[in-house]
Amino acid sequence: MSDVLVEVRDAAVQLGGRTVWRHVDATVSAGEFVAILGPNGVGKSTLLKAILGLLPLSSGTITRGAGGADRDIGYLPQRRTFDASLRVRGVDVVRLGLDGDRWGLPLPGRRSRAANRRVHELVELVGATAYAHRPIGECSGGEQQRLLIAQALARRPRLLLLDEPLDSLDLPNQAAVAALIAQVCRTEGVAVIMVAHDVNPILPYLDRVIYLGRGGAATGTPADVITAPTLSALYGVPIEVLTTSDGRLVVVGQPEAPAHHTDRHA
Repeated sequence: MSDVLVEVRDAAVQLGGRTVWRHVDATVSAGEFVAILGPNGVGKSTLLKAILGLLPLSSGTITRGAGGADRDIGYLPQRRTFDASLRVRGVDVVRLGLDGDRWGLPLPGRRSRAANRRVHELVELVGATAYAHRPIGECSGGEQQRLLIAQALARRPRLLLLDEPLDSLDLPNQAAVAALIAQVCRTEGVAVIMVAHDVNPILPYLDRVIYLGRGGAATGTPADVITAPTLSALYGVPIEVLTTSDGRLVVVGQPEAPAHHTDRHA
């Protein structure tokens, strides 16, 4: 566990006097792919914001190691919809990841040429060359998500935080974007912490999971955590974990199963 980028120790968060979760322990090292799982309302996005430093802990600690400065973190919040009439090009959206915090237009020169090269590298990395010069509003949901991931990678972060990047995508795009995130994790050496409601698209790529429920958490490898005994103990009710013929996991019981949603997958 060398090169630890995030260390969470006995962490807890309260919002409005209510404990969202407590006793969360986890470590994330360079090049690891970690998912935060659990049903709606359990505090998955809250944990991501606590790691970012946007929410204070009520107890425990979250430590960001070497490469944990804000500039070393790429963040993709929950999916936002671009208006179909928006004329900003995909490459311009990616470029905002480099200089979107500066006033005015970029000046020509060595810095601008380096930025253009970086944008070109990122567009190729996420496989968006064919549509990167189209208006972002004309791109499909999966294409937009690839461009937004490129934007989050613009400053070469060591840690990439993704809040439900597969939400509202159809199954083929879920699979494609999940594979892209795994590729970035492995080839670029970026540690990924990803909030997910459905574990199945990313299951083959995960190193570990943080499963939130009933105020607590279970952490470990998917094989250790996503089991009937572990989840039943976490939620305090009988839960079954079933494996379908194609290898997908289905969690059955209370609360809402996080792995299968007919309204999304119809």
